[in-house]
Amino acid sequence: MTPVLVFDIECIPDIAGLRRLHELGPAPSDDEVADMAMLMRRQQTGGSDFMPLHLQRVVTVSCALRAGDSFKVFSLSEPEADEGEIIQRFFDGIEKYTPQIVSWNGGGFDLPVLHYRGMLHGVSAPRYWDQGEDDKDFKWNNYISRYHNRHLDLMDLLALYQPRGAVALDALAKLYGFPGKLGMDGSKVWEAYQAGRIAEIRDYCETDVVNTYLVYLRFQLMRGHLTRAHYAQEIALVRATLAGIGAPHWQEFLAAWPDDAAP
Repeated sequence: MTPVLVFDIECIPDIAGLRRLHELGPAPSDDEVADMAMLMRRQQTGGSDFMPLHLQRVVTVSCALRAGDSFKVFSLSEPEADEGEIIQRFFDGIEKYTPQIVSWNGGGFDLPVLHYRGMLHGVSAPRYWDQGEDDKDFKWNNYISRYHNRHLDLMDLLALYQPRGAVALDALAKLYGFPGKLGMDGSKVWEAYQAGRIAEIRDYCETDVVNTYLVYLRFQLMRGHLTRAHYAQEIALVRATLAGIGAPHWQEFLAAWPDDAAP
């Protein structure tokens, strides 16, 4: 069985990069730099203060790993590691295990951010970038091509690669009877980071990857890769794993997930 690695990232504005690009020096505070950048961004976009991808600093990469008989959820996160270490460890996992990676809008956001930020820190990821130069199998199925399977961007595929068909993960997860987002979303990450609530950001990111994995299981059922009995077993494994961790965010997640949420 090929390991399945579902991933999601959380980011904040790259204050150091903004200082460098705008030649601001040390005088303005981090908050002032961010406020200035967001104001400029709103003026450029007509209302959105969402930073361009190369100026998104990664503070957490959360993963759900289904391999062998186990299901695990873990994070590569501040303050245990800095941005370069977080990104390198993520790509090291791909290097070691060559998993099927699964995301929600990973092709439109998460992976491009990891590309730009990884280059900033000198990250090495030869297996990830292989398109058949080192392994001939990767010519026909690699992580880079939009239509290959080693990276499955569920949002992109389910919309048939049409932006107007894209759906928010939270809405789809809740529609299918899964918990969806619990109290935080991406727009609140910078505020939480400023307040020192890094653990809360990590917990939120972890619930997102489990929601993504649950939607992935439903997709595997629809495409015939899981029988209904096997699907029920996989759902039971996720429930048991989260209950065994026992952390407050998983208790809240399970409480929001009714037992009768089945197709």
